[in-house]
Amino acid sequence: MDSLTISTIQAPNMDFLTRDLAVYISEHLSIPVNIELDIPWHERERRLDAGEIDVCWICGLPYIRKVAKPSPTIELLAAPVMQGERYLDRPIYFSDVVVRLASPFQALEDLRGATWAYNEPDSHSGYNVVRYALALRNETSGFFGRVIESGAHQVSLQMILNSEVDGSAIDSTVLEQEILDDPSIQPRIRIIDTFGPSPIPPWVISKNTRPDWRLALRKLFLEMHGNPAGKVILERAHMLRFTAVEDADYNPIRSMTRKGRGICLKINASASSDPCSEEETARP
Repeated sequence: MDSLTISTIQAPNMDFLTRDLAVYISEHLSIPVNIELDIPWHERERRLDAGEIDVCWICGLPYIRKVAKPSPTIELLAAPVMQGERYLDRPIYFSDVVVRLASPFQALEDLRGATWAYNEPDSHSGYNVVRYALALRNETSGFFGRVIESGAHQVSLQMILNSEVDGSAIDSTVLEQEILDDPSIQPRIRIIDTFGPSPIPPWVISKNTRPDWRLALRKLFLEMHGNPAGKVILERAHMLRFTAVEDADYNPIRSMTRKGRGICLKINASASSDPCSEEETARP
């Protein structure tokens, strides 16, 4: 291996962070770095699983599933600590329940029978934690009247703005970045509930990556906030720093997954309209 490949399976409004990190890694470790952002995220995930991507930013739900396999191919590298009081100087994030400003909804309970969008079923913030929240409310037999898989948090948000759906749970960091990119969004929406906190999506590294590079990369990430160039990258991404995380730090997602298992979002759902089939609920 004479080069490193970096990618992300997070929302594309943060792709700039992957590009910035690629330059930073190359300059500080003198390692040629390839950036994989021009292929669909499903293909990026396949390449990560195959050991063809070395460093990647992934959701916590796929992380716990990947390391539950008999021979995991990835390990934790570091996790971001976001700016903002709500993040408590910890590697956590939230899912904000978003509706249109002019809608009548004031709380999650008001959305019973409404139209709901989720990004995709392998998302913790958009799908998994919603099932958990419904389970906590003893809503075990379906809650929303119509459920749409949008494919991405940004698409769900746009569907709300376009009055195509009534609400969605949006990753708080994605929502904040969308509002920074387009301030006109904020006065058009309301947050009526918040799920979490949850462990934030981690950066992971393939076990196929050279051991010395794995050590050097972990050190580089954890010390970025003390380097002037690294601090600029972090501030651009509205992060305070990267911090070390352990597998046990993602146990809350495992617990939420168990609690929400079998919960269908849609009233009278079938497996084709809401992915709560036995195959899906049998995942870790």
